Amino acid sequence: MSTYADPQPTICPQHSGEALLRRCFATLLLSLAAWCVAATLDPEALQQQLVARFGPARVNLLKDWQQVVAAATPLAEEGKLKRINDFFNQNVAFDDDINIWQQSDYWATALETIGTGRGDCEDFAIAKYYSLRLSGIPDSKMRLIYVKAKLKVPTGVVQQAHMVLAYYASPGAEPQVLDNLDTTIRPASKRPDLQPVFSFNRQGIFAGASGKEAAGAGGTGRLSRWEDLMRRARAEGFD
Repeated sequence: MSTYADPQPTICPQHSGEALLRRCFATLLLSLAAWCVAATLDPEALQQQLVARFGPARVNLLKDWQQVVAAATPLAEEGKLKRINDFFNQNVAFDDDINIWQQSDYWATALETIGTGRGDCEDFAIAKYYSLRLSGIPDSKMRLIYVKAKLKVPTGVVQQAHMVLAYYASPGAEPQVLDNLDTTIRPASKRPDLQPVFSFNRQGIFAGASGKEAAGAGGTGRLSRWEDLMRRARAEGFD
């Protein structure tokens, strides 16, 4: 039986060591990213929870989400934002809480949003927030912002309660807005249709949306829906 030697790669002698090192390093980063996501969340436990609550229809969506988070982890923060923002805007359908949960206002965990494949503005913002945390962006650089949004309707312009996720490259930086209404990530100054009311993250509640503001006294306890959401997310395995 004939045997074949593995073909040897053709490498420019001048750059061979650098090119090989770069490729090996990139492969290592991707492997570490996937390992970190798996270490933070148990994929099998998440899948079991999803199937038990919502059936098997969204298992592939869960796996796709895990792969996106793993692929985003080694990227620069702008790359992380785009990967996660695009994933949810492209794969989750907008729907009202009353249709999904038979409640007028329910804040879903990331797993619940993936399990139903549907969500309202809070659910989009929350799922992106938790996914970006998993990819390596700290709480201090993100806030969920409750806003009043101006929406164009056939009869004119109406104002509606809305929620978006904001990213701050530094405390004094202009926030970048991740939204499900306008799917392009834009700086806050390019979103005159949004009027911030207050913002929050796991560190606390803030009177406005400036990254320089300190959280108010009392932690997150004054926002019961957020406290309940964080408790349910921890029960699912999210840190």
